[in-house]
Amino acid sequence: MELSAQAGPGVEKAAEQTVESACHLADLAGPTGWSTVAAEDVLDAIDTLTETLGGADEELAQALAAVTAATAEARRRLGIAVNDPPPGRDGAASVPVARGPERRPPRRRGLGPGFRGIRTDR
Repeated sequence: MELSAQAGPGVEKAAEQTVESACHLADLAGPTGWSTVAAEDVLDAIDTLTETLGGADEELAQALAAVTAATAEARRRLGIAVNDPPPGRDGAASVPVARGPERRPPRRRGLGPGFRGIRTDR
């Protein structure tokens, strides 16, 4: 598989912001600065990015399946709820491949407890 030389509108900028945010988070959190909520958010972000990139090609999605399996294992070790695979599957995690309208959007989280909106001075 070969990627296009030109990304879609805004993709490269968003990818750059993502990596900068990840580096900033790594600097802030360090090894002892994590909470369950923060870890869950990071794992959700990894899964979303993995699913999105995997949608570019089925073989790429298969290669990234190890990432999905790793985030599921991380959730188990941290005591975070893991969505189990449907009955009849071997339990191996896989990245869904985008095949038209059946692709579901990534799970979105709310703004968290205590959020009271944005203040405006009107």
